[in-house]
Amino acid sequence: MTPKSPAPTAPPARPDRRRWVGWAFVAPFMAVFLLVLVAPVLYSIYLSLFREQLIGGTSFVGLENYGRALVDPKFWDSFGRVLFFLLVQVPIMLLLALAAALAIDSGRLRFAAFFRVSLFLPYAVPAVVATLMWGFIFGTRFGLIGNLNDLLHLELPAPLSHSWILAAIGNIVTWEFIGYNMLIFYSALRVIPGDLYEAAALDGAGQFRVVTDIKLPAIRGAIVIASIFSVIGSFQLFNEPNILKPLAPNAISTYFTPNMYAYNLSFAGQQFNYAAAVAIIMGIATMVIAYVVQLTGSRKEQAR
Repeated sequence: MTPKSPAPTAPPARPDRRRWVGWAFVAPFMAVFLLVLVAPVLYSIYLSLFREQLIGGTSFVGLENYGRALVDPKFWDSFGRVLFFLLVQVPIMLLLALAAALAIDSGRLRFAAFFRVSLFLPYAVPAVVATLMWGFIFGTRFGLIGNLNDLLHLELPAPLSHSWILAAIGNIVTWEFIGYNMLIFYSALRVIPGDLYEAAALDGAGQFRVVTDIKLPAIRGAIVIASIFSVIGSFQLFNEPNILKPLAPNAISTYFTPNMYAYNLSFAGQQFNYAAAVAIIMGIATMVIAYVVQLTGSRKEQAR
């Protein structure tokens, strides 16, 4: 009988280095993430727990700044304004962007590539430039509105007046971001399988049925994403009203939006601690509302 060869021994266990390779790849991002997001948020929370006084210096006050913000009429006035802005401007902007995406994707629109690029171009314009441009257009003494009044002897509504300023800002924001949202919807439409369209054609479905039964359900996730981005952007409203303020000083106050209120409290009023509390409250409110939008969209997707 031939002797049996010894069973091969297992190689010595080596530590699993693959997970460390993954961490090495994400380490630069994590470092930047911690430095520019986590650290400022933690520092803002730290600032919000103190109060600087002329007599006694900085003292720990706990949640007193938060309680002060919750009963501050200026804060609630600014919060209600951006909430109203969100409820009106965001649906209008998303509907226009969705209609543009469906029209470009339909294949019946001539020069579709030209319209796609034209709608997206305003997003490439910096917000400061766009706001200044529209601000001068809206001017009643030196802008297009004023020229039309002089030329046609009319009295058109002043977009920079107290009654129309929110609509004017909504117009600027819609002009800026309609192309961005259109591109999100159009990208989602382009990945819909062509088999669905062929099956719909065999069943005799018209364009309206194709849109309602195939396209809209297929891009529901993209609509939710665009809605979340728009909600966050509405609560972050700052550039447009802050730039328009010199052009409409009687219509835009220092607390026109919560971000403007926190900015002016901090840099004009030197109330850094209270401004930090206002900013933290707005961050929490934004996260809650964005989560509700996401949860609502997810439930509709599951129900479908």
